[in-house]
Amino acid sequence: MNILITSAGRRNQLLECFRQSAARLKLPLRILAADLNPEMSSACQSADACFKVPACGEAGYADALIELCAREKVVLLVPTIDPELAPLSRATGRFKEIGTTVVISDEATVAMAGDKLATAQQLVSAGVPTPKSVRLADYLKNPATLGGPLIAKPLNGSSSVGIVFATGVDELKTLATDRYVVQERWVGQEFTVNIFFNSAGKWITAVPHERIQVRSGEVSKGRTCRHPQLLAIAQQIAGLLTGARGPLCFQAIVRPDGTVCVFEINARFGGGYPLAHQAGATFSQWLLEEVAGLPSTASDQWQDGVVMLRYDSAVFSPLSKS
Repeated sequence: MNILITSAGRRNQLLECFRQSAARLKLPLRILAADLNPEMSSACQSADACFKVPACGEAGYADALIELCAREKVVLLVPTIDPELAPLSRATGRFKEIGTTVVISDEATVAMAGDKLATAQQLVSAGVPTPKSVRLADYLKNPATLGGPLIAKPLNGSSSVGIVFATGVDELKTLATDRYVVQERWVGQEFTVNIFFNSAGKWITAVPHERIQVRSGEVSKGRTCRHPQLLAIAQQIAGLLTGARGPLCFQAIVRPDGTVCVFEINARFGGGYPLAHQAGATFSQWLLEEVAGLPSTASDQWQDGVVMLRYDSAVFSPLSKS
């Protein structure tokens, strides 16, 4: 069985989750990895084979992956970053024609999750608590719409790039007004909640973890937690995401007084997914079971209080010839 991890970067742990799952299922697995610069990707160097592909923003990105999947007989394609989700969601039918299942939600879900203002509006409509949010252009016209500390984010941002913390209007005047959303800034304990939907769209589980320490937008120290409010909110979000498939995650803040808000949804594997995997929510195994036609073991059984402490490691490759 051949699977492909795209935009592989340094997602070595995700590769290892799939290897562990395949070994548990006694499935022969060959992991392929693709990246813009595979020679500089630790995950590509750790894969069974790696391939160079165009940048995901280029028009030929999906075409290049379809050609690669057809040639290598890939049965499962796993995207890992937000910018590649839209072109891949539009091409799922073409992948299906060559026998490749893309681990992705439908176009509408991907589009909503990829737009932070649209996400906030959908959450409000579903009764999910979320920070008050307005487009930057509208805020600059009427700063009284938001009070207190603020946070400005690119509408389609990812990995915390371009975020600006502000106390008022003057600090935001230099930003591109059509590309930013401004939100109330909540302060408290940050959580990520990894959620999983099977191929029929049925919600299976939600696994919250505390983001004890974060580096470059990704959790480096975390702990699983059966937080009742977050689990209840996960059910609300599951009802909202009717086109969701496979792994997704959302970000939340719990204030010291116990109030909760959700401020972001990601329609892909979260960077902290290996913590959920270690706790028993083995999304990678459930995906392999689906494509292999095996009975599903997907369940809501996972361990509370599992701690993840990430550290730096290294992958070495031969010197390239100049």
